[in-house]
Amino acid sequence: MIPFRDNIPYRSLPVITILLILANVAAFLFELSLGPRALDRFIFQAGVVPAAVFAWPRMHLPLSALFAPFITSMFLHGGWLHLIGNMWYLWIFGHGVEDRLGHFRFLLFYLLCGIGAGIVHTIMNPSATIPTVGASGAIAGVLGAYVVSYPFARVLTLIPIFIFIQIIEIPALLVLGFWFLMQFLSGTASLAVSTSANTGGVAWWAHVGGFVIGIVLVQILAQKPRRAYSSNNSYG
Repeated sequence: MIPFRDNIPYRSLPVITILLILANVAAFLFELSLGPRALDRFIFQAGVVPAAVFAWPRMHLPLSALFAPFITSMFLHGGWLHLIGNMWYLWIFGHGVEDRLGHFRFLLFYLLCGIGAGIVHTIMNPSATIPTVGASGAIAGVLGAYVVSYPFARVLTLIPIFIFIQIIEIPALLVLGFWFLMQFLSGTASLAVSTSANTGGVAWWAHVGGFVIGIVLVQILAQKPRRAYSSNNSYG
């Protein structure tokens, strides 16, 4: 399923959402400016490497070297499709969460979700030696916050059915609930793959962790109650 937009009328310009998208694009353009060797070195320094996190006490490195990748990694991406997919979801669902939390709280929320997702990924893949990058964990937090804030918002969604393409309205609870279920099942399946710890792939447990953290954090940080709205609202 590919969501296009929702039907929630928002009360403010999503300043932080826009700035986060611009920051991610700028970081990716910086990645493209690096040569292959420099890029590999940069990704290993700025990405989250679970095995390195657990080996940190024996490496005599400063504490900043342990924590910094949990922040820097969420602004880096492995390719154009990775970047575009993440930014697409952030644009569609970030607006509503930022509108509920307010700008500063949304930024804090986003960073905490990204850090928390990285920690969950590290715990679930303690021997992984491949660096993990991407905003997916933080955006999963945004999706979790959205689904409890606007569960019955209508989301215009593209659904491929065999050779046919359907565009239909689906409640956010179903769209994002299905997304979470797929992440959880994929994460569970990945635990059975003995080589998954040392190979690349999707950080499923970062998505699962970020989503759950988002559900919890939005309840703590929300400065506005969940807003009632009419199901007849049109798309913006």
